[in-house]
Amino acid sequence: MTVLELSRWQFGITTVYHFIFVPLTIGLSILVACMQTAWLVKKDPVYLRMTKFFGTIFLINFAVGVVTGIVEEFQFGMNWSAYSAFVGNVFGAPLAMEALLAFFLESTFIGLWIFGWNKLPPRLHLATIWIAAIGTNMSAYFILAANSWMQHPVGYRVNPVTHRTELTSIVALLTNSTVLAAWPHVILASFVIAGMVVIAVSAWHLARNSQTDVFRRAMRIGLAVTLAAGIATAVTGDIQARLMDSQQPMKMAAAEALYNTSAPASFSLFTIGSLSGGKELWSVRVPYLLSLIATLNPHGTVQGIDNVEHAYDKKYGPGSYKPVIPVTYWSFRLMIGFGMLATLLALIGLWLTRRRRIPRARWFYRAAIWGVALPYLATTSGWIFTEMGRQPWTVFGLMTTAQSVSPGVTASSVIISMTVFTLLYGALAAIAWWLTIRHVKVGAPAEAEPGAAEPLPVFSY
Repeated sequence: MTVLELSRWQFGITTVYHFIFVPLTIGLSILVACMQTAWLVKKDPVYLRMTKFFGTIFLINFAVGVVTGIVEEFQFGMNWSAYSAFVGNVFGAPLAMEALLAFFLESTFIGLWIFGWNKLPPRLHLATIWIAAIGTNMSAYFILAANSWMQHPVGYRVNPVTHRTELTSIVALLTNSTVLAAWPHVILASFVIAGMVVIAVSAWHLARNSQTDVFRRAMRIGLAVTLAAGIATAVTGDIQARLMDSQQPMKMAAAEALYNTSAPASFSLFTIGSLSGGKELWSVRVPYLLSLIATLNPHGTVQGIDNVEHAYDKKYGPGSYKPVIPVTYWSFRLMIGFGMLATLLALIGLWLTRRRRIPRARWFYRAAIWGVALPYLATTSGWIFTEMGRQPWTVFGLMTTAQSVSPGVTASSVIISMTVFTLLYGALAAIAWWLTIRHVKVGAPAEAEPGAAEPLPVFSY
């Protein structure tokens, strides 16, 4: 394999691994803050126990997410130095804002929240987790602003002397239409993941009739959050699809493996034979749906791969501008399918738990526990589609991935670093999994004694 291919594999592996922890941290930070708020307002000790229990899961994921995120940023200098040199003046701005503002904000106040139990006044202590949660979501915004600039570059110019990009408007970069659509989509998807984790943990305890006072209520919260966020995620995804059709028509065409411009265009649920440009052998299609997704018009025109390729040849010069069509086609469908299954599971769960019931059906508990994988698979598929669908561009219309790789890196050095990262990440995954499972099995901390003035520490075991 070439240095380019190895570098892409390494970045893909580290990014997918990193994003296992990020969405749970984003969603759970808000949920934990809401639980603590409910405890402070209602004086109900069940919410305090929930706060401490799910707060520990949040902290475990935050710690591992920080470590893996730092490694991911280092790769821009390790494997993609040509890219960093070309776009550093622009791409570095939102990353610097994330590190200097949002990350320091969240990490500082997470520390105050951990060690502030029994020491800070209750309202001030509550403020620390809310500020940490806001910082977590701000971090997501700045990072998505950087990624969105790669998808749809704005607020820049290319210096004719240095042949490097220069930032001309930070406002344009931070208000890019792409990030304004991507950020709510990612945040809502994070709530789906956080909600499903709450559901799965609660299902494990309820199946064993353990701490039902805490986990019956926690399950209802998780079910409601997952259902509402799942529906909202679909709506924001629909908005993103129309932006994608106008900004990156090749990605939209690749998502459907549509080779010829069509009006109206149907959406294939399953296709055999045409993903690599051959003759379609068999497919299941929904008429007009792709036109509706891309244009909000059931008879709208959707450009085909071959037509966009011809237009790009004229605009950017001869070359191949097609992504790997089978990857984009199936990742797009897996993203939608897994997300819909998670939302459906939440809907069924709400029905089974209506009127404060505890589900009697054992199958639901098994489905809830295994179902925690659904939103993770959906978000992973979504990011694979987003990044692979942009290929061959690193920065759309400005720089290809082949031009971005570090010129002095050898294949052997990438193999060594990728092997080391894989082993270290495997160890981190094992530690994080062990800590989480141990904490889940221990359960929520015991209720404080009547009349006790101080809450329990976060780490109860």
